[in-house]
Amino acid sequence: MIIQSGSKLLFIGDSITDCNRALPVGEGISPGAMYNSWGSGYVNLAGGLISAAYPEHKIRIVNMGISGNTVRDLRGRWQSDVLDHKPDWLSIKIGINDVWRQFDSPLQPEMHVSLEEYEKTLEGLVAKTTPHLKGLILMTPYFIEPNPKDAMRAMMDKYGAVVKKIAAQYNAILVDTQAAFDLSLENHHPTDLAWDRVHPNTTGHMIIARTLLKALDFQW
Repeated sequence: MIIQSGSKLLFIGDSITDCNRALPVGEGISPGAMYNSWGSGYVNLAGGLISAAYPEHKIRIVNMGISGNTVRDLRGRWQSDVLDHKPDWLSIKIGINDVWRQFDSPLQPEMHVSLEEYEKTLEGLVAKTTPHLKGLILMTPYFIEPNPKDAMRAMMDKYGAVVKKIAAQYNAILVDTQAAFDLSLENHHPTDLAWDRVHPNTTGHMIIARTLLKALDFQW
């Protein structure tokens, strides 16, 4: 695995990352989180596998996802929730709500994050943080919908393209979660993975975790 021994790996994002993780910091033993401080999603699955397969590497994993967040929200809490933690590795998964609010709240433009704002904000956060990191992971947003002409899926692909562009620009590890779900949809109906095509069940979260670990050269 490419993450160096003794590294701190911090995950930040929206509800897909959050998954009821411990507050204020998703790490360590937390009775309030039923001893599941990383939450119940892909961070927990990936973190558990890393800790089980590479115990001698002593990789410290922190979950700082917050449900409902957009890239605009990340910018507002970047200092306290990322920089102050001084991670060695950082994984960013953001963009679903940036797109979704344009569909489920069409009459509230103040909640919408345009493609231009999304790119400018995400690139700014990456530029600010990369000099302090050993490694950066960028995960595309997704919509679990096989029809690329679906309006929300088509817009999500545009936001995903921004993530790919920034990943290439900053030599980050790209985790294409949309592509992973597309492959899975050859055998699954979308509602078999997520009731709303956004919030995955355990199988859906394992698809994300497996795709992430593959990108990190995890040895199964």
